[in-house]
Amino acid sequence: MAGKLTRRAFLRSAVAGAGYLVLSAARRLLTPIRGGVAAEGSLLTPRVFLPVVLRNSPTSVPAVVHVHAADATNWDFASEWYGDAVDQERVDAMMALGLTTLTDTTSIPEAWAVLLPDYQPGEKIAVKVNLNNASCPDTDNVIDALIEPVNALIGSLVLAGVHEEDVWVYDAIRAMPARFYSRRQYTQARYFDSAGCADEVASFEYMDDSLRVAFTHPAMQTVRFLTDLLYQATYVINMPILKRHGTHPVTLGFKNHFGSLNNLGGGGDDNPHFYISPTNSRYDPDHSPLVDIYANSNIAGKTVLTVGDGLFGAPVVAGVPIPWSSFGDQAPNSLLFARDPVAIDCVMCDLLRAEWYVGDAAYDYLSLAEQRGLGVFERGEPWGAGYNLLDYIRVEA
Repeated sequence: MAGKLTRRAFLRSAVAGAGYLVLSAARRLLTPIRGGVAAEGSLLTPRVFLPVVLRNSPTSVPAVVHVHAADATNWDFASEWYGDAVDQERVDAMMALGLTTLTDTTSIPEAWAVLLPDYQPGEKIAVKVNLNNASCPDTDNVIDALIEPVNALIGSLVLAGVHEEDVWVYDAIRAMPARFYSRRQYTQARYFDSAGCADEVASFEYMDDSLRVAFTHPAMQTVRFLTDLLYQATYVINMPILKRHGTHPVTLGFKNHFGSLNNLGGGGDDNPHFYISPTNSRYDPDHSPLVDIYANSNIAGKTVLTVGDGLFGAPVVAGVPIPWSSFGDQAPNSLLFARDPVAIDCVMCDLLRAEWYVGDAAYDYLSLAEQRGLGVFERGEPWGAGYNLLDYIRVEA
């Protein structure tokens, strides 16, 4: 859907920009801004130019907002660490624009009033990041979560009146690298991992039976629990990375919560990985551990937002980011936003399919998730015909 830039859309962009300037100014009082130098004169191919797309769909249609900023990163795909080539201020702007566009508001506080209408100080907001390839002294260029989108997210929450200490950032089964933790710009927020590299170790003390995941495949009999953080939290924000996997075709929002589970192993047929791999003889599209985990009330019942980190993207689970032809042989430089977890994984899967081969089985868990009432499923063409069931909104920051 395309149209003229309305007054509301203009105000939303202007106020969102003012919001990120407020965040950036506040941060400069606390700590120097880290990040790469913004690219100059970057050009997008006509295929990937992202105009403002106005929302004309009924409010019941799930929206997926795709914010692109060509100068959000500036890495040559060869030297140093790609995380040093991220512009925090541009990511702040992308976060502000994504939140306000998703909620059809004109300021960050208004946006969070829509997403967290009942927040009270003391209620915890758990933010799940993907550190699948990380170690405490991480020095490689294999893709992992970047701190800049997390800084931008927390900054927007604080601007909206959320107490900084109420935000918990975690990956419960992986180490949090020093280069992630040391670059955090909100030090009163709490950071949890599995190795003691951050503020605290994410616990699995099984403090409530609601944390037990009910797996639907009869062979999966091992009792598995989610981290206690999800029981203690009132709200959850999911921040997956845009990348392909290997065992499962893609690793997006649903698979990100493999990092919330205490046990991903198991003998015999009792191993979650068997049932997410389409090439495994045990694979059954009617049973998905990804959906079983997400359907737990401590995730499905608490998740208010998914933010897909597509600043970079990789073609394999433990891959180094590479240029994308669909983004003019540059990094994707994108953040994606949605309240519907199925809809946003559909769009991110479609983007991966447009760039690299992703087989039909990549969508099995999303179709199943819709059947379980977790969201709206649709395969579409983000660079072509778009979508009929989803409101896909592309915005250039």
